[in-house]
Amino acid sequence: MLKKLAEAIRKKPMIGWMIFLASMVVVFLLGLLAASITERRAEIATIVANRIDNIEPMDPRSENYKNNFRREYDTWKKTQDMDFRSKYLGNQVEDVLESRPEMVVLWAGYAFSKDYKAPRGHMHAIVDNRNSLRTGTPEAEGDGPQPAACWVCKSPDVPRIMHEQGIEGFYSHKWGDLGAEIVNPIGCATCHDSETMNLKVSQPALIEAFQAMGKNIEDATPQEMRTLVCAQCHVEYYFNGDQKVVTFPWKEGMTVEDMEKYYDEIGFTDWTHSLSKAPMLKAQHPDYEVFLLGTHAQRGLSCADCHMPYKSEGGIKYSDHQIVSPLKNVANTCQVCHRDSEENLIKYVYDIQDKSNEIRNRIETELSKAHIMAKAAWDNGATDKEMEKTLQLLRQAQWRWDFSVATHGGSFHAPIEIQRIMAHSLDRSLQAQIEVQKVLFAHGVTDVPMPDISTKSKAQKYIGLDIEAEQAKKDKWIETVVPKWLEEAKAKGKLVAEK
Repeated sequence: MLKKLAEAIRKKPMIGWMIFLASMVVVFLLGLLAASITERRAEIATIVANRIDNIEPMDPRSENYKNNFRREYDTWKKTQDMDFRSKYLGNQVEDVLESRPEMVVLWAGYAFSKDYKAPRGHMHAIVDNRNSLRTGTPEAEGDGPQPAACWVCKSPDVPRIMHEQGIEGFYSHKWGDLGAEIVNPIGCATCHDSETMNLKVSQPALIEAFQAMGKNIEDATPQEMRTLVCAQCHVEYYFNGDQKVVTFPWKEGMTVEDMEKYYDEIGFTDWTHSLSKAPMLKAQHPDYEVFLLGTHAQRGLSCADCHMPYKSEGGIKYSDHQIVSPLKNVANTCQVCHRDSEENLIKYVYDIQDKSNEIRNRIETELSKAHIMAKAAWDNGATDKEMEKTLQLLRQAQWRWDFSVATHGGSFHAPIEIQRIMAHSLDRSLQAQIEVQKVLFAHGVTDVPMPDISTKSKAQKYIGLDIEAEQAKKDKWIETVVPKWLEEAKAKGKLVAEK
């Protein structure tokens, strides 16, 4: 080969000059690349080595990180923005019960029937938690209705308190007891070690869940950590035992059936439905579990790849910490991998969501009807034995529906799995109707009039809620109690600023 090349150059010297020039161009380009890499590394090293502020271990105040990590901090602050709306939700306020009043009936007897709003950005986590009717109006220490566990996914103050008081000490409190302590929204310390800024898991529930499955979370790769820090909160969980300890039901596995099996084996029930008397399960937001079953996770992508895409500024490459739907910035998320137009990519997402939404609408109509029919059966003298199969089907149907709709973006993350689960929910909803109809016939009831639940207020009135009174009490509590919490927190240096 070399002899042939030498012979060709001897006959045509121009070939040699062309090879020489091509080699010089390659060497020049490689030199530029090496210089760029060196420059980027030098700039990063300068940032790390010359931090402006020393950050205390586990400091939950994200404002104290801004001078060292200004780019990340500035984009994190944008989680307070409410400027994006897709076809289905976004980062804006939406009263889901107003949009879907059947959900009031589905959650009858549970706090979610009072108030359920679509989630906003991370900076709203504390405020939205305080303002929700679900957290009540506690004033004195030990007041209800909620346990301390309701703070766990809302603030990096939680691991700080767990470190100071111990995990049992934290869970010994009621939610209202910690109002002046838990004041910083989800931020830097939720996912990062304050000294090294490496990704870390700060919530013990995730570590314990891995241990229950025989895994060690410390073995996770850096890419896996870019999902696991999200899995600290974006998961299904329940409040275990008298202290209401946040626990992940993963011992049997992470599918909807695996978790149902776990709950059935330990005899767990979130609440008893006030209409049908069915022993219910309330799904939280099993985003991590559903994501693992989808195409993107199976190809090695992490949550951060799509929800925290990389940005470049000068010689620095950093993650966008706004953490919002990828549809807000298709060019920097979807189009990084998918060579298609923005219009087409958004259409693909909406087509998937439309199909899932079609099944969801059917379930909410038929499942709420099944609960109402069950109430009629009880009102007409049905026995526990007669209602046993109906109640089991209602529990199963609603668990599958709730699992599907509670997950953020689940219909896109794993569309085939979500549609499978919802199909099973619809099937069980209709089976429940058939079973309860048998009971109704046995008691001489041939028709069950359906109440008017066409609006949130009508549905809440039907299940016996006086929301106007509760809202008035909550508004007064927000005006009188919350300012005292914030004043105490600022006086103790727990809070730098709040917007």
